[in-house]
Amino acid sequence: MTHTHHALDYVELQVSDLPTARTFYERAFGWTFNDYGPAYAGIRSADGEGEVGGLSAAGEAPVPGGPLVLLYSGDLDGSVRAVQEAGGRVTEGPYDFPGGRRFHFADPSGNVLGVWAEG
Repeated sequence: MTHTHHALDYVELQVSDLPTARTFYERAFGWTFNDYGPAYAGIRSADGEGEVGGLSAAGEAPVPGGPLVLLYSGDLDGSVRAVQEAGGRVTEGPYDFPGGRRFHFADPSGNVLGVWAEG
């Protein structure tokens, strides 16, 4: 995995319950993880080479209002269903925006992320 100077390189989400968060992201988006003990799991990149982020159950509890992380979807309505079936809660949308459609959701720990698709 290569790293690019000044590019977004890693996103870490605080979670209240690591097993519940892992299960949610595995079921909703098919993410896989590297385990680093009971309080941290690295999010493997889609190509399996390295990590793009992590789930941390160590430290502060999740709080709303931080940076909004957006995921891309080739099937936005399918992503809405996957989030709901995995135990997430849609908080906004889906709605149109310049360039496509998107929705926001809260994971079981309360982290709010967004998913977008080209219009």
